[in-house]
Amino acid sequence: MSESISSRTEILVGEEGIGKLRNSSVVLCGCGAVGGYAFEALVRAGVGRIRVVDNDVFTRSNLNRQILATNRTIGILKTDAAEMRALDINPSVKIEKMNTLVSEESIPIVLSGDPDLLIDAIDTMKMKTLLLRAACAGGLRTFSSMGAALHMDASAVRIAPLPKTRVCPVASRLRRELRDCDTGKITCVYSEEKPLSGSGERNEFGKSVLGSLPTIPAIFGMTLANEAIKYILER
Repeated sequence: MSESISSRTEILVGEEGIGKLRNSSVVLCGCGAVGGYAFEALVRAGVGRIRVVDNDVFTRSNLNRQILATNRTIGILKTDAAEMRALDINPSVKIEKMNTLVSEESIPIVLSGDPDLLIDAIDTMKMKTLLLRAACAGGLRTFSSMGAALHMDASAVRIAPLPKTRVCPVASRLRRELRDCDTGKITCVYSEEKPLSGSGERNEFGKSVLGSLPTIPAIFGMTLANEAIKYILER
């Protein structure tokens, strides 16, 4: 067997599975702590097209938990850093960068083009709710990250449809906000560990600065990608 980026993956999923991954199209919203690890896994698995949506740049505080954050990428747009890393790993992957904030105005463009699935790794509740509402309305299969910060127990990470999530405050709020939607196509990665203390001050954008290890966001991101990959292969 010739060596390629897909050699070990093909042993598990076969030539047909490799073809499914290569012909798939994924929208990834958020390329930070959770989203960066999801992106890494999608690229290495051989997903053919990834639209990566983020308008942020890397800062030094990202170095502790974001796989795309290095001293070389400080100050660089996250989407630019994502594209550079992806092409270093798999030059055949097609990366579409959207350097935009997920908002009511941008969501129709973000979800355009009939993608196979959406991975939601954004952490602004208002925008997250609007994004998931739009995905529900369009019947788009979605894999969504709940709150990964303020957690340390890897064994408490769970996968469940949104209506069956427990404990997580982010999931609880989304259940309320989306109670009038059909959320049957949203799979969540969340933690049943009660959030720990560790909330700092607010940053210049008014967002709370929350304590986080590198490990739990990585588990969330890789789990999201794993669920997305399984979905592509089972279609």
